[in-house]
Amino acid sequence: MEKKRGKGLKQYESGSIDSSVARDSLADTLNRVSYSKERIVIRRHGKDLAALVPIEDLMFLEALEDRMDLEEARSALAEAEEKGTIPWEKVKQDLGI
Repeated sequence: MEKKRGKGLKQYESGSIDSSVARDSLADTLNRVSYSKERIVIRRHGKDLAALVPIEDLMFLEALEDRMDLEEARSALAEAEEKGTIPWEKVKQDLGI
């Protein structure tokens, strides 16, 4: 279901707008994201294309990814300590390089 929002900006129930609407009202769209902390999905031809999110959301996602990467690295190191590693020279020999 579609509804009008200020200056003819179309907003959908899911928080998405058409790419042409976003392009034509970029300043208003960015203000909604920046000041109102809205998350807006940009759609083209009825398909999700991209998302505009407040910078705080992006920073949170990046911190979360960093934490996940750190946990995976620690797990890999623990596995290497437990099971051992293969010397680089042996890997090259096995691959014929």
